[in-house]
Amino acid sequence: MNSMLIIAIAVSLLIGLAIGFGIFQFILKGKRNKMMSEAERDAKTLKEKKLLEVKEEFLNKKAELEKEVQARNSKLLQAENKLKQREMSLNQRQDAITRRKNEQDKLQNSLEMQQQVILHKQEELDKLQLQEREKLETISGLSAEEAKERLISSLKDEAKTDAQSYINEIMDDAKMTANKEAKKIVIQTIQRVATEAAIENSVTVFHIDNDEVKGRIIGREGRNIRALEAATGVEIVVDDTPEAIVISAFDPIRREICRLALHQLISDGRIHPARIEEVVAKVKKQVEEEVIETGKRTAIDLGVHGLHPELIRIIGKMKYRSSYGQNLLQHARETANLSAVMAAELGLNPKKAKRAGLLHGIGKVPDEETDLSHALYGAKLAEQFKEKPDICNAIGAHHDEMEMTTLLAPIVQVCDAISGARPGARREIVEAYIKRLNDLENIAMSYPGVTKTYAIQAGRELRVIVGADKIDDKQTVDLSAEIAKKIQDEMTYPGQVKITVIRETRAVNYAK
Repeated sequence: MNSMLIIAIAVSLLIGLAIGFGIFQFILKGKRNKMMSEAERDAKTLKEKKLLEVKEEFLNKKAELEKEVQARNSKLLQAENKLKQREMSLNQRQDAITRRKNEQDKLQNSLEMQQQVILHKQEELDKLQLQEREKLETISGLSAEEAKERLISSLKDEAKTDAQSYINEIMDDAKMTANKEAKKIVIQTIQRVATEAAIENSVTVFHIDNDEVKGRIIGREGRNIRALEAATGVEIVVDDTPEAIVISAFDPIRREICRLALHQLISDGRIHPARIEEVVAKVKKQVEEEVIETGKRTAIDLGVHGLHPELIRIIGKMKYRSSYGQNLLQHARETANLSAVMAAELGLNPKKAKRAGLLHGIGKVPDEETDLSHALYGAKLAEQFKEKPDICNAIGAHHDEMEMTTLLAPIVQVCDAISGARPGARREIVEAYIKRLNDLENIAMSYPGVTKTYAIQAGRELRVIVGADKIDDKQTVDLSAEIAKKIQDEMTYPGQVKITVIRETRAVNYAK
């Protein structure tokens, strides 16, 4: 009984399980069908989306291609228009060339006719000349050859007399001016050095980014600007000039210290009296180091060795000094190089000459007030720092304030004058410079036959162009001498002026 019950229960369980399994399969199949329909729907949506993207991309590509085709068509149209314009221009040129050719043919025919007329007249003149010669031979009793020989002999004797007189005059003049001309030749051979021209003597313009900085530099009630002026010893002018401050002082080193201090203060942003004193002290030290470095570098560049450290410092200070607008260090370097070249030309020691030339202006940068001239003070400094007597004498005598005892002294004197008088070395008023050039050109233009004049090379050369049909070759020589004499008599100028008279005849034709 129990076993049957168990079997019945088991059978009922199996039936329940079978029913549950069937229901599960049915549910699973429904879910699977649903998922498949959703997948098909998503695939269809994705497909439509992709088709739209492909269609959009196709349309974009099509639009780009159309734009590119349009651009190319536009370029082709422009090129076609240019070709048409060139064709029109070429046609116009062809027409012009044809017209010119016709004109030239007419001119050629006219010239040939004129040439025939001239030849005919020349034949008539030759006949008349022959008749006149026969009459003269009959009257004088001499043949043409005999008359020519007598005339040539007479001209030879006259030319010999004139030439001998001219040679004697030249020799006498050469003896009188030989020394002067020799100096000119030596000076011309050594004018090879060029330096910077005039510089500003008393002011430096400091540029700023904006005008707001001016108020910070002035400070409250002007305390900052007063502190800066007291620390540097300059006068600072802050006016309405946009983005600029003027630093005024006759001492270039003070102006440089103030400029550098202002630059550091503005870059740092902290501007007050204590900071100003700190920065100025730091900049002074930097400038002193720069002075010494400049002196050392100058001595090394020129090959001048064994200088006393104090002399090196004085040479460095020359960088911040000027004389008549000419930078003193550049002037000293130029004088040193010129002195070395001249000494070598004269067979003297070029190293000593270069040393004396470099040191000749050290008296212009004194550390203390002195009643001596710069030449004598420079000689005193050189002697104090153990320079040799010939160097000291060259320094002291280069302005004739001391007796010259060696040949170095006149060399340094001449080279100092060359460097100072060289055109462009020292400041010259622009108006005076332009007036001198105009006066040179006007003097040349006052002569008959002159067509154009040009004053070149800062007024050291005057080019005069004359008409070939108005003046012959011999007259150009006389004209050059006359212009030179008139310039010497009427004008004042440094150095010398070269007058070049140009006469030329041009014949132009074309081979076709």
